[in-house]
Amino acid sequence: MANFESKERRMPKIEKCLAEYGLATLEDAQALCLEKGVKCDEIVKGIQPIAFENAVWAYTLGSAIAIKKGCKTAAEAAEAIGIGLEAFCIPGSVAEQRNVGLGHGNLGAMLLRDETKCFCFLAGHESFAAAEGAIGIARTANKARKEPLRVILNGLGKDAAYIISRINGFTYVETDFDFATSTVKEVRSVAFSDGERAQVKCYGANDVLEGVAIMKKEGVDVSITGNSTNPTRFQHLVAGTYKKWAIENGKKYFSVASGGGTGRTLHPDNMAAGPASYGLTDSMGRMHGDAQFAGSSSVPAHVEMMGLIGMGNNPMVGATVACAVAVAQGLGNI
Repeated sequence: MANFESKERRMPKIEKCLAEYGLATLEDAQALCLEKGVKCDEIVKGIQPIAFENAVWAYTLGSAIAIKKGCKTAAEAAEAIGIGLEAFCIPGSVAEQRNVGLGHGNLGAMLLRDETKCFCFLAGHESFAAAEGAIGIARTANKARKEPLRVILNGLGKDAAYIISRINGFTYVETDFDFATSTVKEVRSVAFSDGERAQVKCYGANDVLEGVAIMKKEGVDVSITGNSTNPTRFQHLVAGTYKKWAIENGKKYFSVASGGGTGRTLHPDNMAAGPASYGLTDSMGRMHGDAQFAGSSSVPAHVEMMGLIGMGNNPMVGATVACAVAVAQGLGNI
């Protein structure tokens, strides 16, 4: 029997969703996934080992929906997976009000379509959560794409970028920003592995201007901001400034704001208002975000508290892409 966090609050929506797609129980959804070789538990826990059980079951439901719909591409499967994630949103929660489950499905679909050339994890520091998400994408996304997706991490601090690159086998890219000419140049590039992880480029910036210059250098099409460390010093400022430049220069850029939702971060007023609450970091995300997620980019418990599932928003991006590709493979479309 499927047991997971906040089950009693989630089941009415889940049961309605199951019935809509001809599934009696979550166990039936799991059996359908396994029949197609889609092992959601291994995928989810393989990307973020500390993810909650409700994350495993949400992706199981979403993947089963994608199979039931007979999705022709991995991008279509990602959108269908979002339906399953949305069914797990607790009624009345921040996550439900923002349709975060559907948002994650749509974001995953963007990364599986060739129109998106470069995806950026934009963090206040180089974090393990961003790394977990990047690894999930690097392992799987290109199996469903004609042109490889470029994945970068862009965060505050060159030492942090070097360390996270070395630990995870990424390619560390050291840059130097010329304030007089507002240009950035690559000083050196160090790959810490030979495999798929080396395809992930990890940048560390000294300040906002260098961070924006890195975004321009890579031609970032889609990004997701973290919201925990230095949100008022780096990631929201970089995303907002780059967004302004992109609009002025005819560059398509889709900005996803991760985190926030409680009104507690750096601004305690109105936190009893729930979804209506505008904490400072939440507000900053709304200023540049084309989509606003809810809860931590890294901490499962905080995303759970926002009413979605127990998995960080950054790792969730990797899980959505990985499950979608697994479904497409199971259906013989890759």
